[in-house]
Amino acid sequence: MAGVLLVPATRFALAHRTTYRFDRAVGLAPHEIRLRPAPHAQLRIAAYALDVEPASRTLHWQQDPFANWVARLTFPERASLLELRVELSGELVDVNPFNFFVDPDAAGFPFAYGQMVRHALAPYLDRSPDGKDDLLADWVDAFRAAITPGEETIGLLVRLNRQLRGDVDYVVREAQGVQGAAQTLALRSGSCRDSAWLLILILRRLGIAARFVSGYLLEIAADAAARDVGSLHAWAEAFIPGAGWIGLDPTSGLLAASGHIPLACAADPDMAATVSGTTDVCDVTFDTAIGVRRIV
Repeated sequence: MAGVLLVPATRFALAHRTTYRFDRAVGLAPHEIRLRPAPHAQLRIAAYALDVEPASRTLHWQQDPFANWVARLTFPERASLLELRVELSGELVDVNPFNFFVDPDAAGFPFAYGQMVRHALAPYLDRSPDGKDDLLADWVDAFRAAITPGEETIGLLVRLNRQLRGDVDYVVREAQGVQGAAQTLALRSGSCRDSAWLLILILRRLGIAARFVSGYLLEIAADAAARDVGSLHAWAEAFIPGAGWIGLDPTSGLLAASGHIPLACAADPDMAATVSGTTDVCDVTFDTAIGVRRIV
């Protein structure tokens, strides 16, 4: 993804439609929808609405264990269509992604989390998902060997993010789920969610707490006459004492900035899925569209 120039307080409107058409009327199990900006999203929200078809449903807003906003849907009747429509308007505020303070004890790498902080971060330090992955271990060992003792922590994160961007090409992958780290490294390519998950596993092996983020990426052109673009995206966040959660986008090799709007953050990609739920066995036609326009 190319870098995007954002002018201060760029007003925008976003419309997002997700449609599932079933070949017959089916029973729908409860669904969880994570399509509302997360509490730490760096934007000013003017209005938000989530509309759902079929109309015969119940919708309850709640927060999951990771504090993400979740719309829980239940469907009392069978249906041949499930459509989710999000309308969001607000302001993207131009921010410096490096505008944070790092605790002196964490300024150089390696560093150690305090006992209480480490306990709270335990799910984000869990290395069990990567198992015995030789390709991942080799990649991390090679990167670790190039680390200068006491290297600046933020500089190391930037270097790691850029190196991963150079080693893994971005591709559009329609298949569901996230590739394993070994597959992404072997193919040297992956979707944004594949690269994000790989970066998370690398960070955890380096002793840095990391979580998966799903959200919107808004590419607001510097020229008001140019076309603005919005898409669903995924990236990683690393927790650095003093600075908090820092967004890293391995698809671009850059830090997450104003155009990155987090919808859900979790220790595991499945827990950050924008839509989750099941139906009776059937054939499904899927369609989605995201439109963004600047408000002048």
